Amino acid sequence: MNAVSWVPVASLLAWVWLLLGQGFFWRTDVRLPRSSEPDSWPSVAIVVPARDEAEVLPLTLPTLLAQEYPGTAEVVLVDDGSRDGTGELARTLAAEHGGLPLTVSSPGEPEPGWTGKLWAVRHGTALARAHADPAYLLLTDADIAHSPDSLRRLVAAAVSARLDLVSQMARLRVSAPWERLLVPAFVYFFAQLFPFRWVNSASARTAAAAGGCALVRAGAAERAGVPESIRGAVIDDVALGREVQRTGGRIWLGLADSVASVRPYRGLRPLWRMVSRSAYAQLRYNPVLLAATVTGLVLVYLVPPVAACTGSLAGAAAWALMAGSYLPIARYYRVPLWTAPLLPFTAALYLLMTVDSAVQHRKGRGAAWKGRTYSPSTRSPEPPPANSGPAA
Repeated sequence: MNAVSWVPVASLLAWVWLLLGQGFFWRTDVRLPRSSEPDSWPSVAIVVPARDEAEVLPLTLPTLLAQEYPGTAEVVLVDDGSRDGTGELARTLAAEHGGLPLTVSSPGEPEPGWTGKLWAVRHGTALARAHADPAYLLLTDADIAHSPDSLRRLVAAAVSARLDLVSQMARLRVSAPWERLLVPAFVYFFAQLFPFRWVNSASARTAAAAGGCALVRAGAAERAGVPESIRGAVIDDVALGREVQRTGGRIWLGLADSVASVRPYRGLRPLWRMVSRSAYAQLRYNPVLLAATVTGLVLVYLVPPVAACTGSLAGAAAWALMAGSYLPIARYYRVPLWTAPLLPFTAALYLLMTVDSAVQHRKGRGAAWKGRTYSPSTRSPEPPPANSGPAA
């Protein structure tokens, strides 16, 4: 057996290790921990940073205003320099739907060193603390819709399990063909980088969070200096989890049953941009890590199908393990199971997105989103990758 023949064997061994030694990342049964309702419900402020979100706000803001929460809660929507009437629309929706009290405010353009989203979060949390000094902050994106009991369940889980940060990966939209191919893989790769069971362990060293739905205890946020301590982070959710954990907080991350994103990705281009804008940040803008990631992707995802097509049993076995590990996330998203064997093709696209992210970074427009580009001098360090694999 020559050296080339050992490559599919190496891929097979890599998949055996990933399936058994990477926190069972492929499983989709990590949901909110069991909880009992507290005797006294703590106060909560729901902070929603929003920039040019008029398209999705009618589908999401009413779900926040309609939260069936036994305690005191309010919604603070921060209009981050929108040009599509987001702030005015939010006030109109509140007048039409009623429910929880809504405050709409705008902080103006971010100060140097801040990303727009975290600048909006800073303004929103300051307003909330001035209004009622809430015990918890729910940080949720403007494209996220919540079931009526979402806040109640989040708070019950946080109080019962004594958690400082509870976050759920919202179920993303998978209506269009490219969404069905790429979106489940996005969550799959994220879980591979940050296995939920590792994050949720009491002795965890792996930290992450899901920025679309993150309930954080106000005291833990203050102790961690959030959002000031992560003010330039492009991957702000992972940075949030890292800072809360670093300062002694207990964190939890899992998949959502009652929280969903309604943002449409019409075609490949917007999905490509979603990934490429932050993929190189996940690698700390390090070309050595980029080269290692590309090598790892080729070995783990691309070698097996190529080797299988040339008659390699090891390649075929690696491809089968790969596809099998993808079935749970395919079922979770209710996409056709035949997309599982296509994971090498999907991984190749993510590889290209990651390389494109590095290229765009070198051109000075890598971390660009909704009309803003953040230069390297204004960004705080990103968290290191948990292992090799597609940057989420």
